[in-house]
Amino acid sequence: MDSTQQAKRPKTALAGPYGHPFHPVLVTVPIGAWVASVVFDIVALSADDKESAFAEGAQWLIGIGIVGAVLAAVFGLMDLLTIPRGTRAFTTGITHMVLNLVAVVLFVVNFFVRAADDADEATVLGFVLSLIALAILGASGWLGGKLAYTYGVRVADESTQSKGF
Repeated sequence: MDSTQQAKRPKTALAGPYGHPFHPVLVTVPIGAWVASVVFDIVALSADDKESAFAEGAQWLIGIGIVGAVLAAVFGLMDLLTIPRGTRAFTTGITHMVLNLVAVVLFVVNFFVRAADDADEATVLGFVLSLIALAILGASGWLGGKLAYTYGVRVADESTQSKGF
């Protein structure tokens, strides 16, 4: 099996079946939660009363995103381990992972900053941390797309794909 075929196949069934890995599905949880937390922050910061359910909701969404990110990271690591070392795809995968870890750390810091400041009050610092982390997450997502759509990591080969056409 050549290295591109190796990167398409899971090392364990836990990572998801051939051609349908679980990692891309699981990343929707933290991405959605964190984007929603920014929307909640905007509503809370634009309100006359900075203490609101939206500020508290933003912190809850950040917490949900952190839990979802840890779960998605486990499955992402399983996918990374299918990529042969020393390849551009592996380097891209490592960069993708590091950027995700930085984003998660920023959201963890953000969570505790909000907890220390009082979760039901909107803060500019929390909002800025979220925006920075989301920008990093966007760059990481672009690299994740490159892994799948350029390098074909965990994507079914063309002969399997042709069955749909």
